[in-house]
Amino acid sequence: MQKQINFSFLLNCLKIGTICDNFNAKTLKKALMKKKRFDIVGMGLNAVDFLCVVPSYPRFNTKVKMLEFHKQGGGQIATAMVALSRWGLSTSYIGKVGDDELGRFTAEELKKEKVDIRNLVIAKGAASQFAFIIIDKKSGERTIVWNREDRTLLKPSDIKKENITAGNILHLDGHEIDAALKAAKWAKKEGMTIVLDAESTKKGTEKLIQLTDVLISSEDFPCQFLGIKNQKKALKEMRGMGPEIAVITKGGKGAALLSKDCYLNLPAYPVKTKDTTGAGDIFHAGFIYGLTKKWEPGKILAFANAAASLKCTEIGGRKGIATPQEIESFVKKRNAAQNNKILSEKREKR
Repeated sequence: MQKQINFSFLLNCLKIGTICDNFNAKTLKKALMKKKRFDIVGMGLNAVDFLCVVPSYPRFNTKVKMLEFHKQGGGQIATAMVALSRWGLSTSYIGKVGDDELGRFTAEELKKEKVDIRNLVIAKGAASQFAFIIIDKKSGERTIVWNREDRTLLKPSDIKKENITAGNILHLDGHEIDAALKAAKWAKKEGMTIVLDAESTKKGTEKLIQLTDVLISSEDFPCQFLGIKNQKKALKEMRGMGPEIAVITKGGKGAALLSKDCYLNLPAYPVKTKDTTGAGDIFHAGFIYGLTKKWEPGKILAFANAAASLKCTEIGGRKGIATPQEIESFVKKRNAAQNNKILSEKREKR
């Protein structure tokens, strides 16, 4: 039975649903049980992002002058590893690039961020993944047009057990499904905590979820995968497949979490949005960071939400990565402001 607790930290995180005071520590224990070379190993996609800011999204068959242009490293897992590295954790990235200028750019950007790339696979003659991202200045929302050659997708033969199991936590995105399944099976046997960024369905996705400890899905994923629109039902169904913790991210509406005896629905922290690119990637990084710190679920969710919100105040997936101190200070200030607002409203009602 889920508990209703008057937990002041979470009450201050705007308005939330049912909350718990007894977070199952199995996942956290597993994440820190053995001394490994890395805190986190991430395996999945990388990209080079070409970011174009325009006054408003262009109408069909028109021309528009861009207001800003940026070139940055991107990709779900690669960006999450950059954030975790900046936050003082040791990270290893396993992915694949072409032997072109974009592949070299990806590698150099990760090296600058102190992400270990000794297991980065280079596909000879292949073009690396890239994306053109059109950002609407008024809203900060973006449209992504991307290209990826099949030759830059990791195959099971590209990965080695000793590299996958070199960390306490394995972060996957499931796009390269066969390689992800192989990696997850190795990690499971090794006792690693597996965190999955789920945003698309493939043959084998269900098996991958069954091997996962923490499932963090996009808002659209439950409907695509399960045909369920109700958030709480979707969380229950996904968690019933194997994960100890299931999370749905909802963009500007925040995120929801379900564990054994804990349901949280936390709104996003409002900010002046410049660009939403990479917000989900930073949310995943924030959640993993909280796991390594053994925080309770409300604090993890608030930190991840705040990290994603702060990212949106800058252009691109990596420029807006705030420090842990900045994120925690942001949460504290916003919570205090919300608490004062609640108290003021109560006085007015009297």
